[in-house]
Amino acid sequence: MLELSPGHWLAAFALGLGLEALLGEPRRWHALVGFGRLAQGLEASLNRGRARIARGLLAWCGLVLGGVALFIALRSLLPDALQWLADGLALWFALGARSLFTHIAAIATPLAAGDLATARAAVARIVSRDCSTLEADGIAAAGLESALENGADAIFASLCWFALLGGPGVLLHRLANTLDAMWGYRSARFLQFGRVAARADDVLCWLPARLTALSYALLGHRRSALHSWRRQAPLWDSPNAGPVMAAGAGALGVQLGGPACYHGQWETRPLLGQGHKATAADLMRGVQLLRRTLLLWLLVLGLLGGLRLCWS
Repeated sequence: MLELSPGHWLAAFALGLGLEALLGEPRRWHALVGFGRLAQGLEASLNRGRARIARGLLAWCGLVLGGVALFIALRSLLPDALQWLADGLALWFALGARSLFTHIAAIATPLAAGDLATARAAVARIVSRDCSTLEADGIAAAGLESALENGADAIFASLCWFALLGGPGVLLHRLANTLDAMWGYRSARFLQFGRVAARADDVLCWLPARLTALSYALLGHRRSALHSWRRQAPLWDSPNAGPVMAAGAGALGVQLGGPACYHGQWETRPLLGQGHKATAADLMRGVQLLRRTLLLWLLVLGLLGGLRLCWS
């Protein structure tokens, strides 16, 4: 069966969340590492010559749809009563809450202590911009932007797709999001080959991004968040990062966005949110917003799962 029964869905939900809370991401033999190496090799082989968009489509389908099909095939080998274990492991594989919180704390702690060199090195691990000349407010802003956006990608989109399609859904999102992170750049190398990966991720994250932005607004400064979302998000080049970061900045009462250096070139980005420039304290406030949002989503999804179980 592709769809789990309500009871088995709840069991898989609890297993995935429990493993994430206790263990975080696997430190060794992480499946995404192997997937990334496979993607690198395939891109090196196919991203050349003509018809690069078609080649990118072929690579995306082979890696993402092929990966989901393999998961479904392997899960079908289990007895029906145990297939929820596979879905629970898939949810654990996709979630990145604990890892994200750890990365943000690694930026905020030295930043609060005035150790800008360590804070720059920490933020450079999770953002693609040039961090070598960032001052304290730039470090805090880069970390907070990453926290808000990756919260939508690594936590809430995964939960959304697990709620919709269980293990296959959450795996579909995580693999597609990984390829977007690897191939979705608007550079000469990936502009054509990575176009399908970028557009597919936009489609898969459209609904989760807006639910995340709404959650940020409900749990922060609501009027500021909704105003920033409505006025500023359309100016951002990403259709999903814009609403998430604008609403998050407004919810926290800080200012994000503005000029940033990517791959040696300065980009003029619109301002997001309203209020003061970000600080180390705002980074931790951002983590608290993510934690409250996560708790809200878990309560809602758990309640919906319980109602499905009662009605079945």
